[in-house]
Amino acid sequence: MAVVSRPAVSAPDALSPAALADARRAQPRRGLAGLLFVLPVAGFLAAGAGGPAQSAALLGPAVAFALPLVAMIAFWWDDWPGSLARPGWSGLYDTLLVVAGGLVLSLLGRAVAGAANPLPLAGGIFTVMLQLTLVCERWPLAGAGRIRSGLAALAGCWAAGAVAYLLLVRSGAVPGEAYGAWFTALGAWQMVFYVALRGWPFARIRRRAVRLVTANAAVVACGSASCLIAEPGRVTAIAAAVVASVLLVSMQFEAWPAVRLGPLPGRSLALTIVAVLAVSLSWLLPPLARVAGVPESEVDGWVTHALLNALSLAVILHVAVWRRWPGRA
Repeated sequence: MAVVSRPAVSAPDALSPAALADARRAQPRRGLAGLLFVLPVAGFLAAGAGGPAQSAALLGPAVAFALPLVAMIAFWWDDWPGSLARPGWSGLYDTLLVVAGGLVLSLLGRAVAGAANPLPLAGGIFTVMLQLTLVCERWPLAGAGRIRSGLAALAGCWAAGAVAYLLLVRSGAVPGEAYGAWFTALGAWQMVFYVALRGWPFARIRRRAVRLVTANAAVVACGSASCLIAEPGRVTAIAAAVVASVLLVSMQFEAWPAVRLGPLPGRSLALTIVAVLAVSLSWLLPPLARVAGVPESEVDGWVTHALLNALSLAVILHVAVWRRWPGRA
């Protein structure tokens, strides 16, 4: 049965024969070289503003509200406007746009959240953006043109996220921590199905309407079930570890060494590596936070910030915005 086309983020060029051969040739050397960009950026965002706790408090909101901008530039705009400049400068221009936009949107987000923690609001908006980009295959906005569709997606997801937050959290119907946990768990399953598994098994459904309904229902069901495994703060931290692990394995290292195998064993190996890495990160980072002086009540929050806002953002910036510059081999 033919596999339908999907957005570039969930069916990257690495799946084409030429780029597949390129990934097999260049990995893991290319992924390891890229860590020279990823780890310093992630380390600064996680702990560079006066320590881990201070970094989460000061940088967390701005970075979290910048994530939908990164998704728009990388996956809707194909790196415009930075693509107008020569390599190297393009990533810098787009990053400056992300920084400026993240600061502005974080101020708007704080106004919407009021005195409450704005991170659940930011997480909800980013997850809605990914749901539209990945699970909904950018339908129905993709036909509006690259720039207009990206702006419409960002504005629509922001509006939907803000309204949902006001109706559920600001009204007192749902605790903010539980709200954030549900959306982060949803994001973890988006990553698993649409980045780690490249849209499988939903891409095998020919009819788009059936495919989109099935995919949305499955992702929401899996995300909701995941919220039952632990209390909300821990669910959020575990989901953040899954997101970061998928991005490291599938984007940074282009699914190496699973990329050397056939589809079924390759998917199995990739998921195994993601699971081992996610468990390792979930187990190692909380003690590290305690040693660094993070208060016990804030440990899960810092782990989430370090993995979702810092490490995940660094990987997306390096691979999808900077196009692995300057270390692409």
